[in-house]
Amino acid sequence: MDQHWRGRNTKTLWAVVLLGIAYSGLLYFHGTLTGTNKWDGIIGVVLGLYICSHPAANVVDMLFFRRGGRRQFSSKRSTVLWLGLNMLVLLIGWLAIFIGTTRIVSIGD
Repeated sequence: MDQHWRGRNTKTLWAVVLLGIAYSGLLYFHGTLTGTNKWDGIIGVVLGLYICSHPAANVVDMLFFRRGGRRQFSSKRSTVLWLGLNMLVLLIGWLAIFIGTTRIVSIGD
């Protein structure tokens, strides 16, 4: 079962945070990415689901695939920082899903 363990990859988490912020920023400053709210919304929902999948996978890995999960963290501070980063990624993902959903259901295109 240890072959499923991916470890704590903070670079990936920061990359998806930047991706979510870039999506939100582009929509805020330019108003649209593709020219239609429908496709901007679809991109946002799919992107948000992808972003949220990383912290979800980390929790599943911690709970099920890592025996002796306490060995992975060197201190309580690193545990809190790791969980905080995962919560930030979830928040950014939810924001992208929310923005995408509001684009899809907006009246007028």
